[in-house]
Amino acid sequence: ESAKFNKGKNKLYEGVAGNLFAFACRLSFDKGFLGFIAFDAKSSLIDHYRTTLSATHYRGTKMFIDSQSALTLVKKYF
Repeated sequence: ESAKFNKGKNKLYEGVAGNLFAFACRLSFDKGFLGFIAFDAKSSLIDHYRTTLSATHYRGTKMFIDSQSALTLVKKYF
């Protein structure tokens, strides 16, 4: 979760969540899992994660980032 000072219109830093997801994807590549990660999203963020991370909604609050989307995130943040 982001710190309170980094939420909303007046947040201090941009791209914190994307950077954390990119780090997880990079670890997945390093561990031999082809960048694939799965996670539970807050329901209000599902569309946001689809748009900003190219994550795929599976069902309920389950989402995942596939290898191609993971590679895009890793290249963007590293």
